[in-house]
Amino acid sequence: MSKSKNERRFQIGVNIALIIISLIMIIPLILLISASFTGNAEIVKYGYSFIPRKVSLEGYAYIWTEKAQIFWAYGITLLVTAAGTLIAMTITFMYGYAISRPDYPGKKFLSFILFFTMLFNGGLVPTYIWYTRYLHIKNTLAGLIVPNLMFSAFNVILVRSYIQTNIPNALVESAKIDGASEMTIFRKVVMPMAKPIVATIGLFVALAYWNDWMNGLYYITDSKLYSVQQLLNNMIRNVQFLSENASSMASTSNLMASIPQETVRMAIAVVGILPILALFPFIQKYFVKGITAGAVKG
Repeated sequence: MSKSKNERRFQIGVNIALIIISLIMIIPLILLISASFTGNAEIVKYGYSFIPRKVSLEGYAYIWTEKAQIFWAYGITLLVTAAGTLIAMTITFMYGYAISRPDYPGKKFLSFILFFTMLFNGGLVPTYIWYTRYLHIKNTLAGLIVPNLMFSAFNVILVRSYIQTNIPNALVESAKIDGASEMTIFRKVVMPMAKPIVATIGLFVALAYWNDWMNGLYYITDSKLYSVQQLLNNMIRNVQFLSENASSMASTSNLMASIPQETVRMAIAVVGILPILALFPFIQKYFVKGITAGAVKG
């Protein structure tokens, strides 16, 4: 009975801690969305609040004036996210499958390379020189896909652990006895049984591509190749620049009066995260299952 009480107390404590952590994450999001629908004058006068003092769409109206460029940037981001996620997941799952097999040739070497890259890298300057001078990815879509986000050792470890703990080795061996090649086993045995970890890794990689603006900052100067995050970041910097220099630029005084600066910043952030918020509920169950089943064990 004492043990049961202790378990209940522990469970209650864990639930309270999780509720607090969830609120810490959700409250800023609610405040962000509320502020994006609040009039700029009210934000300046009263500050941010969870319930708008005056509902206003002026921030979104300002963004709508740039709709053609924003829709184009959304298209670039969707293309980069889809292509990058497909390529990254293909590499990640093939690598994870290879090092999950106990008798795979070169497994120790591949594992060493994997863990080595988690500790060391070439640094920003050599990487930039390699990509721009030798691979010539500057001002190309490859500049948004290849650097930094193509491959994650952490994701490979999740895949390896999932395969080792959830796909019986006897099933793989029986397929080999039936004459299946490694590629056939990978495509027709492993991948159909790995839907939870596929959804998990897919979400990780897609989020990384969708939210990335650093690659655009380093490798993209052509506005036709701006991702939505890079474009929105530039809009925020432009609004901030006008705000900071309005007093010394007489020609911008009327312009600044028409730009809802605070509301625009909040609306831009909402526009950037909206597609992810819309997608997550549909893959949540696979995401949770993939995280728990693919956790590193022993």
